[in-house]
Amino acid sequence: MGTTDRTDEEKAPAQDAGKERVRKKKKRSIDKAKIAENKRKIKEKKARQKAERTQERGAGNRKTRWIIAAVCVVVLAAGGTAGGYFTQRHMDMLAEKSAAVEAMVHTEAMKLAEYSKTQHRKDSVRQNAGKDTTRALVDAARYMIEGIKNRPKEVEVTAENAADFAAIESCLINTETGKIDITMKAKDLAISDDGYYYLFEEKAYQSALQGTEYIIEDQKDVELTFSVNLNYNTTSSRLFSKFVVAVKKNGGFLAITRPRYITNPEAIAKYNPSFVATSSKKGLLVDPEKLQSSELDDLGVRHAAYNIPLSRILGQTSNDYYPTVYYTYNGKNYAFNGQIIAEYDYIFTNLTNRGINTTAIVLNDISSHPELIHPKARSGGHAPYFAFNAADESGTETIAAVASFLASRYSGSGHGKVMNWVIGNEINARSEWNHIEHMSTPDYVDEYARAFRIFYNALLSINGNARVYISLDQQWGKSLYSKNGYGSKEILDEFNRNLKAEGNIDWGLAQHPYNYPLTSAKAWQSNGKFVQENENTPVITIKNLHVLTDYLQKPEMLTDDGEVRHLILSEMGYTSSQGQELQSASFVYAYKIIEANQYVDSMLFSRETDAPTEVAQGLDLGLCTLGGGRKSIYEAFKYVDTAESAKYTDFALRVIGISSWNEVIKRH
Repeated sequence: MGTTDRTDEEKAPAQDAGKERVRKKKKRSIDKAKIAENKRKIKEKKARQKAERTQERGAGNRKTRWIIAAVCVVVLAAGGTAGGYFTQRHMDMLAEKSAAVEAMVHTEAMKLAEYSKTQHRKDSVRQNAGKDTTRALVDAARYMIEGIKNRPKEVEVTAENAADFAAIESCLINTETGKIDITMKAKDLAISDDGYYYLFEEKAYQSALQGTEYIIEDQKDVELTFSVNLNYNTTSSRLFSKFVVAVKKNGGFLAITRPRYITNPEAIAKYNPSFVATSSKKGLLVDPEKLQSSELDDLGVRHAAYNIPLSRILGQTSNDYYPTVYYTYNGKNYAFNGQIIAEYDYIFTNLTNRGINTTAIVLNDISSHPELIHPKARSGGHAPYFAFNAADESGTETIAAVASFLASRYSGSGHGKVMNWVIGNEINARSEWNHIEHMSTPDYVDEYARAFRIFYNALLSINGNARVYISLDQQWGKSLYSKNGYGSKEILDEFNRNLKAEGNIDWGLAQHPYNYPLTSAKAWQSNGKFVQENENTPVITIKNLHVLTDYLQKPEMLTDDGEVRHLILSEMGYTSSQGQELQSASFVYAYKIIEANQYVDSMLFSRETDAPTEVAQGLDLGLCTLGGGRKSIYEAFKYVDTAESAKYTDFALRVIGISSWNEVIKRH
């Protein structure tokens, strides 16, 4: 089929469409050019910004290098004026600190850049990035210079100055962490093989560093605190250990402090029973045969004493009704005689239920447990009591276990409560009551003090309010009847010095102010040769008791809290062998003095009933006779601290030869 030509009207739309296609194509070409031009401009701008940043960093780095160089010059100059102690190590430290500061600033700048994408924030970061570095470097230089100027001296450690080069100022159980914090201080830095101080542990029976096994080390400083695990009640317990700081010297270790023990064992105590509040100081060495009677109540006794010879409580029993009591401590098992323990349970429960404060006197009599007897006390003596053995591992561990067992059982846990513990008896009377070979006073006291401290830490780690006492007799200035014994004063002085040197604790004194001689019936009798009114008196009796309490108030005798130490008169008495009236008058005289003396906590009269062995020596000390009859002292004892006192005690004024009790108590 053939075609025909189109008209002009038909051709017009087609022409217009062609023009539109040409126009759009031209526009697309123009847009691409603009886009290319914009991309080129953006690329050039970024290149300029990068160049600017590079230039700024270069300037900043040059500035930083100039600052570091200047700081080094200044520090070197300071080092010269500080005695030449600035070394390459300090330069390295400065460089490290500078790098750390720059890294910190760079990191902060990056964080800011990421946080804000605006150009203004970017420019701000670029403009200020180097300023913090400059300020930090200047501060670092200033601190370094001050540190160099104030740097402690480095001092050579010698055999002569080593022991006291530094001091352990405290050794305490941290109640928050449960660890032991040992704080050391020194004036100077010790010159040694390296830059560390080392903490060593010694057992109580050790007297020098053992081997090279230290617990922990720390970089040298004039004040350091080491924190180590207590390991309570485990085979590696440190409750009874002492701690020493040492340096490495010539390949070995040299102690630069004296040893120090933990001084706050009460921080981990399971029990914290309180003392029974009493208005009376009146106490008695009780007769267990009378506990079922009402005699203690009738007498108004508020304090009681009872002995615990260790031979009685240790060991197994075959009694089915009272089976052996087993106790595990620090990973070892110990056996206690069930029948005897039941006896003490009854006694202490009875006294506790009566509201009586109880004092237990722990006595180291010869027994089937030789590990408790000091090696130097195992021969050549016939004394009833021996020195405790804290000289070797077996003795130390047994003492700790016995003390822990007693505290656990008698801290109000269902078997009665004992708050006062007296360790030994009249230990200044070496041959009679604390037998051991004769030695110098410091050595003798050191043997006792180590055992005392083990008892103390064991007892207070269970009963946080327990009180622990050293026992001394009336031979104050010198030993008058003890063979090669010691005066109570010299023992007390050395004991106080010993404990303070290795960690002061709140020990108390249990004193026995008997008459001299013991058979003297008159407590008020003047004997200027032996009973004097000054601290050099040969004897302290009730008549010059103020000499003792004055002495305990001396600054060097106080506790770390500035308190006068607890004092109990744990054994005292007067014989009735020369007449019951004299015995009764002596007791009243003594109690009036005790009552007036604020530093005496209690008195424990010996005893409730006469003892046959003492009666044979002319010492009829009881309130009652062997047959159970009451002596005249019974009524005086009963009423001496009551509203009816005068009716039952004023007879003593005539016997003593005075008109008023003020004549007695004015000196006390």
